[in-house]
Amino acid sequence: MPIATWRGAVLAESDDTVVVEGNHYFPPDSIVVEHFVASSRRTRCPWKGMASYYDIVVDGDVNSGAAWYYADPKPAAADIKDRVAFWKGVAVS
Repeated sequence: MPIATWRGAVLAESDDTVVVEGNHYFPPDSIVVEHFVASSRRTRCPWKGMASYYDIVVDGDVNSGAAWYYADPKPAAADIKDRVAFWKGVAVS
């Protein structure tokens, strides 16, 4: 079962991830919400659409924009709608 961790804290855990471009996208009900703070950061992917970001917070340490999701993906990326993926030092194992 894939588990996302940062600084020793579990951020998400699920056996229902969708892998796209090597990234595990976790279902929204699998994230540990206490570690997520909405970010104003947005980026656009040509085939997935507009990505929104979360900052990850563990014991007061902040990893800015370390998680992202697509609230309204393009049709080609419909399988990852609202699912959360990670980068910037977050380990998925």
